[in-house]
Amino acid sequence: MTHTGTYFNEVSRIARDIDIEAIEAMVEELRALRARGGRLFLLGVGGSAANCSHAVNDFRKLCGIEAYTPTDNVSELTARTNDEGWESVFAGWLKTSRLSDQDAIFVLSVGGGDAARNVSPNLVRALDFAVERGARILGVVGRDGGHAARTGDAVVVIPTVAPDRVTPHTEAFQAVIWHCLVSHPRLQTAATKW
Repeated sequence: MTHTGTYFNEVSRIARDIDIEAIEAMVEELRALRARGGRLFLLGVGGSAANCSHAVNDFRKLCGIEAYTPTDNVSELTARTNDEGWESVFAGWLKTSRLSDQDAIFVLSVGGGDAARNVSPNLVRALDFAVERGARILGVVGRDGGHAARTGDAVVVIPTVAPDRVTPHTEAFQAVIWHCLVSHPRLQTAATKW
């Protein structure tokens, strides 16, 4: 079989095995967030950071949810990284944003953060800060889900069907899931043009 055939077979397996109930739990979390006037903060690094930026647009425009991501402000992100360190960059941003128990964070990450293995320590600190503040935690993550899955309220862990393709599968399904959310009839408040 070709790589393309193998890849799409893997994608089909992931779609078949995805935790639908966890996605529905995210819908309810986001409905409650919007109803109480809370804000949604999306956090991710690398390709997941780019996904966060796109998702912020969709949650704001299609669902009427006030949403932000720190990686959209390169000046602040790099200043915090330079002055305070990469590990605290997201927690510092959330503190300045006055994260509260009315808000939620939404982590998009392949590993979900793991302090012991020094995997995305910036996400670990942000998750711990969210727990301190009583904010709700959502996520779409890969592998074992990491710290996001351990601390989260509604987290989808993308099934691993090919260990050497965890990153492309996880980042692709982040988009599949957030597009499912923003087009969900219980969340979508504005029509798409196309």
